[in-house]
Amino acid sequence: MTHHHKKTPLVSKALLLPFVLITSLFALWGFANDITNPMVAAFQTLMELTAAKASLVQFAFYGGYATMAIPAALFIRRFDYKSSILLGLALYAIGAFLFIPAATFQSFGFFCVSLYILTFGLAFLETTANPFILSLGSKETSTRRLNLAQAFNPLGSLSGMAVASLIVLPNLLSDKRDAAGQVVFHTLSETEKASIRLHDLAVIRDPYVAIGIVVLIVFFIIALTKMPKTMDKSEQPRIGETLSRLWNNHIYREGVIAQLFYVAAQIMVWTFIIHYADNLGINKATAQNYNIVAMTLFLCSRFISTALMKYVNSRILLCVFGVGASMATIGAIVIVGKAGLICLVCISAFMSLMFPTIYGIALEDVDSSDTTLGAAFLVMAIVGGALMPPLQGLLIDQGSIAGHPAVNASFALPLLCFVIITAYGLRAARHKAHHK
Repeated sequence: MTHHHKKTPLVSKALLLPFVLITSLFALWGFANDITNPMVAAFQTLMELTAAKASLVQFAFYGGYATMAIPAALFIRRFDYKSSILLGLALYAIGAFLFIPAATFQSFGFFCVSLYILTFGLAFLETTANPFILSLGSKETSTRRLNLAQAFNPLGSLSGMAVASLIVLPNLLSDKRDAAGQVVFHTLSETEKASIRLHDLAVIRDPYVAIGIVVLIVFFIIALTKMPKTMDKSEQPRIGETLSRLWNNHIYREGVIAQLFYVAAQIMVWTFIIHYADNLGINKATAQNYNIVAMTLFLCSRFISTALMKYVNSRILLCVFGVGASMATIGAIVIVGKAGLICLVCISAFMSLMFPTIYGIALEDVDSSDTTLGAAFLVMAIVGGALMPPLQGLLIDQGSIAGHPAVNASFALPLLCFVIITAYGLRAARHKAHHK
């Protein structure tokens, strides 16, 4: 690089190690998120649940975020980034190891509780890691820096999906099908079911135990590494003042709402790919390959959009991607068949930049002393993932809506979300133009 003027680096040399370590956390929670999505369909068969009840897995998962984001922010204000990261990793490991007794007791409720505790850990990690990455350098490169760190999240997701599709789903005896492609599990005798259940729950348990061990290793590495103190403790404002400033910042306030709808859309699009494919007679393990293609698109598109941000305003990009996602979703709703499934997979390419970009836009004009709490509400918005999927599950349980397959029609919910996100991008772009 032989420029005459010095460009601000995304991350300075001194901060490279902390940046790499914190970025690795993004992969860790990506793994947990995406090994859990296919579990919804697995539990549904194994525990003989409705789609709505099985999606309580997602409710427990995202409910953990909702419960812990604010306590995490208050904890960070009290202590520092490093101790909250360590606490997050500890909770993550405990939740993962609780899968051992959950599988032993064969209790769906126990699995939900383990996931709930595991996501306490994830809430701590996300509430800490996002603003930490934003703080590791200059303000003008912060959204790009977060997009780069967030790009490692789908790498974790892809490994979670790979484990799900190569190790977990093919080994589930409960997914054996007859010649017509129908699951035969519910036709078996109770004794056959019991032995299959014992086997399959062990298959589901093992990857969580393995990731628990990895998390412990990361815990020790971070515990032994010196982390920069990028938080200024001296001038912490009172919580009430912070809250009223955040509330009066409409780009921030609407950002939290946009984030809620984004996470809801993402979880719906990824959780129900398997149901969509199932409706076309495709088994779970094969359907999971479509999930992997979607995630690969998501990952490539994340790197591409991070590069585009050098040249195009992130708000405008958010609008363009929002329109793209809406068009692809309409395709998935209207077209019944393989082409509809392809449209559904393509939505992921447009979703890629949404989370970090909404996050960055929302926090751009937030006072630095208010960012921890500001970040907490944006992480809490992940609760969107708890509220909408059970609703979509209820729609899918209808079988058909106005003569159209219910699984297709149910994607009207993500469509609504993308419309709201596009509107947010537009409003944020207008706001920026006014305040130039």
